[in-house]
Amino acid sequence: MDFNMKKLASDAGIFFTRAVQFTEEKFGQAEKTELDAHFENLLARADSTKNWTERILRQTEVLLQPNPSARVEEFLYEKLDRKVPSRVTNGELLAQYMAEAASELGPGTPYGKTLIKVSEAEKRLGAAERDFIHTASLSFLTPLRNFLEGDWKTISKERRLLQNRRLDLDACKARLKKAKAAEAKATLWNDEVDKAEQELRVAQTEFDRQAEVTRLLLEGISSTHVNHLRCLHEFVKSQTTYYAQCYRHMLDLQKQLGSSQGTIFPGTFVGTTEPASPPLSSTSPTTTAATMPVVPTGTGLAPPEETALCLEEVAPPASGTRKARVLYDYEAADSSELALLADELITVYSLPGMDPDWLIGERGNKKGKVPVTYLELLS
Repeated sequence: MDFNMKKLASDAGIFFTRAVQFTEEKFGQAEKTELDAHFENLLARADSTKNWTERILRQTEVLLQPNPSARVEEFLYEKLDRKVPSRVTNGELLAQYMAEAASELGPGTPYGKTLIKVSEAEKRLGAAERDFIHTASLSFLTPLRNFLEGDWKTISKERRLLQNRRLDLDACKARLKKAKAAEAKATLWNDEVDKAEQELRVAQTEFDRQAEVTRLLLEGISSTHVNHLRCLHEFVKSQTTYYAQCYRHMLDLQKQLGSSQGTIFPGTFVGTTEPASPPLSSTSPTTTAATMPVVPTGTGLAPPEETALCLEEVAPPASGTRKARVLYDYEAADSSELALLADELITVYSLPGMDPDWLIGERGNKKGKVPVTYLELLS
């Protein structure tokens, strides 16, 4: 009992001494031991890493789950160490509504059939989104959280200890200074000087030891950067996979809708006696590719009433050919088209009567139509 009371009194005395030293430093009434420039740089880099990690973490959470209520719910489940219940994505919910609408409005009608096709595509998009969220959470968000809740807490704890050791050291320096001043006035040997010098040596040793521990932890931030860099690559990889899946699903849907468009819209609008005008295209054979390519509908060659073009007999025009770099993978819809692989170089040219959204592409002894929007035409 007496031992505990003495320990509490000692702790209270140390706390009071640190508080006095800290206050006097703030008012410029006491000297402060300064850390070296390298140590200060390590502290600044650690603080910057922590602040930006928090920002990136929070914004990534918003990207993966825009609904703030859902984010709060997931946070509570995580803190309670319980599994977050599976949640229907917006794409899957839209797919459900479209399927129900098609069932009620008539699945055999053109509108109903299209609703079903789009519903199936939206369902696949929703599943891809779910996989992306899961993968990104494991490979990117979890390591960032682990740093903030693990390594950073350890660093913060050791920094607080270092601050206390520094306050103790400076308090000892102040006591020694006062003891020497009192000794000089009394012109006698003062036992307080010996005691103050001993306390100063102990405080200096503890401060140096804590400074070394803290320095090693701060230098470990470099390893944290390497780990976060690897996680960032994983995040980009999962995001690329997700968008590639979305693109393929929408490309398949576009092909399905394009193949059925001719039967739904036979060239004239209901109530119109004049033929529908051909669509105007702002894309020319020399136009470079758009950011997100759209596959042109139709055959890409002359109208059906004109003579069909035999690709085997096609020869490059006298005006010459051009080189083009492929921007995206493209799967040929039929034997008249040329399949493409991203980053490969092919030879392209146009022929009279061709749709301006298409070109003839050649790679080795293979030849076929290619969409302009998948190409970067080189000079």
